[in-house]
Amino acid sequence: MSIQNVLLTAAFAVVVSSAAAHAEDKGNAAVPRQELEAKIVYCKTCHGLSGQGFRGAFPMPRLAGQQTEYLENQLQAFIERRRTNPVMFNVAHVLSPSMLTALAAHFKDLNPKPLGGAPKELVAAGKKIYDDGVPSAEVPPCATCHGPEAKGADAFPRLAAQLDDYVAKKLLNWSKERGQDPAKPDNSAIMQPIAHNLTEAQVKAVAAYLSYLE
Repeated sequence: MSIQNVLLTAAFAVVVSSAAAHAEDKGNAAVPRQELEAKIVYCKTCHGLSGQGFRGAFPMPRLAGQQTEYLENQLQAFIERRRTNPVMFNVAHVLSPSMLTALAAHFKDLNPKPLGGAPKELVAAGKKIYDDGVPSAEVPPCATCHGPEAKGADAFPRLAAQLDDYVAKKLLNWSKERGQDPAKPDNSAIMQPIAHNLTEAQVKAVAAYLSYLE
């Protein structure tokens, strides 16, 4: 079986499992509007206006337009310490399941213009890797899971318009930040060999391409 088929099989299993868990939470009570607004204002501190991301001392990811299931999964990963980020540990652990759902729904509906700023000379190479993969390194096309327009689906994140420096930093440090609890594997396991097999130059090219997509 090819690595692409292995990845797709694993991806399907993750999505089914995640969808089942998501369905169990549908009975949660709605979050009062005032509480939700307060959290949204707090999120703006790091993630920028309309969740468009922010470039400061550290790149803060774009949340706007993100897939709701993916965003809920990642917040839960911070709560369970499966994903490493000292700031988000403290932010996420106080969020109720209903608040996770409400925040994810809010950001999904936002779609500001990309911040851009990545080196444009890298875009063509990044598009080729995104569309075709790197067969010699057993890297499948990114579009296989993230879609031809990089909008993502369900448990697979939207990458379109994500800050290039954020994408590059995450991919280059994947094993140090994701999948930190092997007893609770998630879709970060799918990306582990892909992130490992991409060179730094390839990572930066893909990140540049994604940053200009809308």
